[in-house]
Amino acid sequence: MNPNFSTKLIAWQKQHGRHNLAWQVSDPYKIWLSEIMLQQTQVLTVSEYFPRFIEKFPTVQDLANAEQDEVLALWQGLGYYSRARNLHFAAQQICRDFGGHFPENRESLQQLKGVGRSTAAAIAAFAFGKRETILDGNVKRILCRIFALDGEGKAFENQLWDFAEQLLPNENKDMKAYTQGLMDLGATVCQRKPNCAICPMADICQAKQQNRIAELPRKKSVKVQAMTLYWLILRDQNRIFLQKRPQKGIWAGLYCVPCFEQGDEFHKFLKNKEIDFDDLRECAAIAHRLTHRVLEIIPHECECKNAAFSVNFNENDGIWVDLADLANWGLPKPLQQYLMKKQGDLFQAA
Repeated sequence: MNPNFSTKLIAWQKQHGRHNLAWQVSDPYKIWLSEIMLQQTQVLTVSEYFPRFIEKFPTVQDLANAEQDEVLALWQGLGYYSRARNLHFAAQQICRDFGGHFPENRESLQQLKGVGRSTAAAIAAFAFGKRETILDGNVKRILCRIFALDGEGKAFENQLWDFAEQLLPNENKDMKAYTQGLMDLGATVCQRKPNCAICPMADICQAKQQNRIAELPRKKSVKVQAMTLYWLILRDQNRIFLQKRPQKGIWAGLYCVPCFEQGDEFHKFLKNKEIDFDDLRECAAIAHRLTHRVLEIIPHECECKNAAFSVNFNENDGIWVDLADLANWGLPKPLQQYLMKKQGDLFQAA
């Protein structure tokens, strides 16, 4: 272990790190919100969503009192929607269990839904100056390269946690710069394809010395499942028919056109609603990648030809939404993109 690591990192962050991000404040609510948004999402994208979210929900109480649909609609386009559902639930936890105030220690923060150890540590460090280490994917990459740490599995991850804790600076006042430095180094320098020429740790990086940069950290294999979905896109003049997805599974809690995983389920729905398959127009398949799935989505469009047609759909089936109001509903990203591409044709036909 190199005792100069934290000193070098803090000095580098103060001179070369990021200092003008909207969430670099002392408000734990804004810090928590940004940390959740930044999971699996780039800073540039979060910089667009964060101000709109704060404007709509300026306090954790406002977020807790909102409807889930409001939160999901505002989250639309950020992906990984479980984050938004957890965010809403955690806001209610804070108001119910903590009197509307964020707990200051990592262990209590981890009680919030969607907040793991690393996220809790980041909030504790940034908002309250606690000596807690983060260990997200970027930090694991930094440590594995600089200190030539190699391994996999739960036991190795526990070793990384212990190692990361030993690197913490001695002074609490340095925790903001140190934690931000870890994030900045991983996001802007020690990336998957690192820029070693500008790395402040180049002189102590053991992976560089051992020519193991491409090898470390060891890459995990991810099993990806292929899945076919069938979409039924029903239009009644200037309206689209949407259903709220179940609270578990793909696109949980979002609004989507009727969606089926099996062809027989699709045809059964058509028969039940007295829709002739010959009246549908099958469109080009859409390829969409989720974390562990590759989706092939086959859209089928159908226009309601008379008033009696749409009567077959009641409030238990779903809702008819005006095309002009689609932005107010939380839609899956591929559906949002599909409708945006089709918008001209849909509006012209309406």
